[in-house]
Amino acid sequence: MDVHRHLRALLAPLVVGDEVLPGVELDGTSTELGLRLRLTAGEQRIWIDVTPVDRTPRWAARSQTLAIGYRDEGGRNVVDQRLGLALCQRIAAIIATNEDAVVGALRREAAQEAPLDARVREVTVPTALDAAGPTEAPYYTINPYVGCVIGCRFCYAQTNLGLMRQLMGLVEIPWGSWVEVRANLPQVLAEELARLPPRPIKFCPIVGDAYQAVEKKLRVTHGCLEAIRDSGRPWPTMILTRSALMNRDVELMASLPAPWAGVSLPTIDDAVREHFEPRASTIAQRLDLLRNLRRAGVKTIAVVQPIFAGPLEPLADTLAEHVDGVSWDVLRGEEGARADFDDPRFEATRSESWQRDRAIALLAMLEERGVEVWDSDLPPPRSSPGS
Repeated sequence: MDVHRHLRALLAPLVVGDEVLPGVELDGTSTELGLRLRLTAGEQRIWIDVTPVDRTPRWAARSQTLAIGYRDEGGRNVVDQRLGLALCQRIAAIIATNEDAVVGALRREAAQEAPLDARVREVTVPTALDAAGPTEAPYYTINPYVGCVIGCRFCYAQTNLGLMRQLMGLVEIPWGSWVEVRANLPQVLAEELARLPPRPIKFCPIVGDAYQAVEKKLRVTHGCLEAIRDSGRPWPTMILTRSALMNRDVELMASLPAPWAGVSLPTIDDAVREHFEPRASTIAQRLDLLRNLRRAGVKTIAVVQPIFAGPLEPLADTLAEHVDGVSWDVLRGEEGARADFDDPRFEATRSESWQRDRAIALLAMLEERGVEVWDSDLPPPRSSPGS
C-alpha cells in the first residue's frame, strides 16, 4: 500500500515543492511514525503531524476528524509558535476538503491487503527509503518491519503507530503482539539504490527492531543488507538492535562499504533490563554481539535511551571497551510501562530530573574515558560511516 500517496492526496491541490505559506515549502511526506509532513523554511525543517482528533489531547488546528500539530524534535528544532500555528491552520483547511475520500480509500486498500485483525501482516510497499534528517545533513531511514514483537512497554513508537493503524481501520492490538512485514522491501530497495543520490541509511529501530523474531524466518533485513552490499555504490549504513539475532549477519555487515552497527544499552544491570525489556536479549548477549562486530571490522555503537537504573561507572567502562560511539537521550514518556515504573525500586527513575542528572553524570564519565558521544540521529561528520 502506498500510504505516501494517500497522505499527498490529503493535501491536494498542493504538491511537493509548492509553498504552504510564503517562504515555507512542502518538502515531502513521511509515514514511519504516523502521517507526517516535512516542510522547509529557509534552512529550517519543520515537521507537521496528522493524527485522529479523538486520540490526541493537543493540536494546533483540526479538520473534522484529524488533528494537525507541529513538533520541536524534543527541543532540538524550536519552531516559532506563530509560524507553527499558521502552518497548521492552513494545512487543516486543505485537509478538510479531502479527508473523507482519502481516509475511505486508505481503509479499503488496507482491508484488501491483509486481514484487519492479523497479528503478522505481510504487505508490499512502493518505496523503501524515507528521507530524513536536517537539510544540512540529510539521510534515509528504512524499516523492514513496522511494529515489534520485542514489545518494550516504554517504547514511544506505539502511540503514533497505533494512531496510524486506527486511520487504516485496523483492529486495535496490544503493542508487542503485532508486526507488519514489508515483504518486497529488498527488491524495492535495490531499485532505489540504483537511482537515488547516495546518503547514509539508518535502519530505524523505533518503529520495529530489524532483528526481532520474525526476521529469523523471513529475512527481510538480511535481504536489504544484501541489496546495499550489491549496489556497487557507497551507502553508509547504520543498524541498531536489542536482539542477538544480528550475530547471523555480522559477516554480511562487514562486507558493506561503510557500516556502523550496535545495540541499545540503557543499563549494565541485567535484572533491570529484564524488568523493562523482558523479551530482548540479555546484556551479556548484546556485549558478545558488539565483540563479534568489532572482530569483523564493523564500527560499533550503543544507544543509551532511556537511562535505566544500575551502576554508572561499570556502564561507562563497558561502553568505552566495546563501542566507537554512543548516542543518548532521556525517557520520552512512559507509554505502557507505568506499572514498570510504579515498582518502588524504579519509581524515581521516571522523573525528568533523575533522567537528566543521570545523563549528565554518565556523559562526564564517557568524556573521561574518551568515548565519542552525540545526541543527533547519526554520528557527527568527524566519525560518520566511511570516515
